[in-house]
Amino acid sequence: MNESQTLKRRNRALTGKLWLFVAGSFAFGFALVPLYRVLCQITGFGDQKLLSVAVAPVRAGSVEAGRTVTVEFMANLPTVGNWEFRPSQATLQVHPGQLYEASFIAHNLTGHDTVAQAVPNIAPGEAASWFHKTQCFCFSPQSFKRGEQRVMPVRFFIDRALPIYVDRVTLSYTFYDTALHVAAR
Repeated sequence: MNESQTLKRRNRALTGKLWLFVAGSFAFGFALVPLYRVLCQITGFGDQKLLSVAVAPVRAGSVEAGRTVTVEFMANLPTVGNWEFRPSQATLQVHPGQLYEASFIAHNLTGHDTVAQAVPNIAPGEAASWFHKTQCFCFSPQSFKRGEQRVMPVRFFIDRALPIYVDRVTLSYTFYDTALHVAAR
């Protein structure tokens, strides 16, 4: 075999390996979504929306009155869109096991009717399993008329099983104008 044929065979082998690499990368990209969901379910990190949607029952007489946890409220807006979005109060002192209500204020300044969605996040991430929302504006998209301002309640309680070393929990929402995100795609 001459040198030219050897070079061609090596090039074909390298090309085949590169195509296998491309196909494997493509398959791995499709596998990332289910792998991410499994990782989030196992560790409690990541997609906390799945954790916060479950409604846990409140048992009468199960309030831990001797313990106080500070709940901080934060509101975030993406860099696009014209909205005012803020919590009605910055913090609330709560007793695990007791049901509380807080609210956020949203004001549509976009100049047109639109639909928005709030995406929750709980920090520290390990507290998400013990933070239970029984009513929340984040459960479904919210329709707003042009210029409409609305007070949106969230009802929640912190489970008594929250580890004792966790004395501060932050509930934050990022408020997205879904019409902008659909138009951007």
